[in-house]
Formats: sequence, C-alpha cells, structure tokens
Amino acid sequence: MTRIATFNVNGVNSRLPVLLKWLSETTYDIVCLQELKTSDDKFPADAILDAGYGAIWQGQKSYNGVAILARGTKPLERRRGLPGDPDDTHSRYIEAEVNGLVVGCLYLPNGNPAPGPKFDYKLRWFDRLISYGRLLVTDGASILCGDYNVVPTAIDAVVPQRWLGDAVYFPESRQAYAEMLGNGWIDAVRCIHPEKGIYTYWNFSYRGGYDRSSGLRMDHLLVSPSLSDKLRNAGVDVELRAWEKPSDHAPAWIELD
Repeated sequence: MTRIATFNVNGVNSRLPVLLKWLSETTYDIVCLQELKTSDDKFPADAILDAGYGAIWQGQKSYNGVAILARGTKPLERRRGLPGDPDDTHSRYIEAEVNGLVVGCLYLPNGNPAPGPKFDYKLRWFDRLISYGRLLVTDGASILCGDYNVVPTAIDAVVPQRWLGDAVYFPESRQAYAEMLGNGWIDAVRCIHPEKGIYTYWNFSYRGGYDRSSGLRMDHLLVSPSLSDKLRNAGVDVELRAWEKPSDHAPAWIELD
C-alpha cells in the first residue's frame, strides 16, 4: 500500500512542530507541502530528514513555495514550474518521480480580490495547468495534488452561499477544475466519498480554534486513469486543525494498492 498526502502547511518553519508531529504519527510514503513561505536556504531539510523523509523544494521568501517529501528516499526531481510563461517567478509547482509514480505538487493562486488582476492571473495559471495536465494524465501513473484554491461543487462547502463572492467558488474556477476532470483526471477523495461533505480548510476564529461553519474542500489529489483501479481509501486528517498553532488547512490523503 502506498499512502500519499497533501498539506498546505501555511509556513513550514512557523508550523514545523505541527508538521514533525504529524509525520511522526503517520506513515505516509509521499507528502506534498504547499505555502512554505520560506526561501530555499531556510527550508528545514535536516529536521525533515531526521523525521525519515528525503525532500525536494522550491521556496520563495514570505510567499508560496512547494515541496515533495518521500519516506526513506529522496524524490527524483523532474520539473520546477509550469510551462507556458517564462516570466512567472512564483514558486507554485514542483514535480518528481517517487517509486515509479510521477507526483506533481501545486499551489494554485487564490485569485482574490475577484474580479481583478489576481483573478486573471489565477485563470491564466489554471489554463497552463490544464494544458500541461493533458500531457501528464497519459504519462503512466501520475498524481497532481495540492491546494487548488477551488471548491468544485456545493457539497464541498459547509455553507456554499457564504462563498459566492470568493474566487475559490467563482464559476470560472469551478469550470477550470471540471475541465481537468473532463481531460481524464480523477478526483480521488470524491471518488471514495461521492456524497459526503469533506473539508480541508477552515477559517481561523478570533478566540482560537476554528470556525467549523467555514469548512471548504479545496485541497485535492487528482490521479491518472491508470491508478483508478488501485485507489483503496481517502480522507482528511481533520484532527490537526485543532492542534496548537495549526495551519488553516488539514492534510488530505489517499491510499493506493
């Protein structure tokens, strides 16, 4: 069994105790991290190695940043950044091969305030992901996981109407995600739980803890059709959201035969 997780850590150094505790209490073989919020030279590679994981990463000071961790080995890097815009300097995509799997880790732009330039950038970035994804989806056993900043359907929000003015729920964002599925990618968590409200993000509350009514599912693991018959289980480690100084996201995960 291969276990794969994706986690928007919301600051890999400021949340390092949460990350290390989670890694020590679980047995994920591959972990994708987003929103590192650190430069390359300050990524905590030694602490992660001590936890049993090799890593590759693409950092960016204070913003963005993505990493792929592999238990007991080092991921073999294949690509940094999406093709299609050589002037895009944001650290939002990294790709590796791990034990025969091609793993893409992504942090899709949020797009707020929308409409506006940030939303336009989000859609352009999404178009590049869709185009590249058309190649990757037929490239053997592939996985695209990360924070997509998209709430695909009404079942993916506790209170959908609360998000009608947010870029994560705009029709254009949802249509772009649907286009990826139309190209063959399989939403692994929704495949295992077709009718269940599952959430990976909650707002921080002013009194600590989190606002459960704000729950959204926008961290996704998309798998290529060649992996569909190997998919056995999926879920979210919701308990992390209640830990001390947590991220505003919780890790989503899948299990493959």
